[in-house]
Amino acid sequence: MINAYATIASFVAVAQERLRRDEKGATAVEYGLMVGLIAVAIIVAVTALGGGLSDLFSDVEGQLPAVGGGTTTTTTP
Repeated sequence: MINAYATIASFVAVAQERLRRDEKGATAVEYGLMVGLIAVAIIVAVTALGGGLSDLFSDVEGQLPAVGGGTTTTTTP
């Protein structure tokens, strides 16, 4: 009877240790998937906003000479 109990206890201990090790691997895979999805989201955002930002800066650059002209005039009294 004691031999059967020892065998079952040994089996349970091995199964628990195996589950702990497998869980660590699953956690690493989950973190890897999250990092991959975040990278894809960043790439999509930069691609989508890149053209818009370029157009915005081009518009501002086009309006600068019209607003200030780049020259100052002085008048003497």
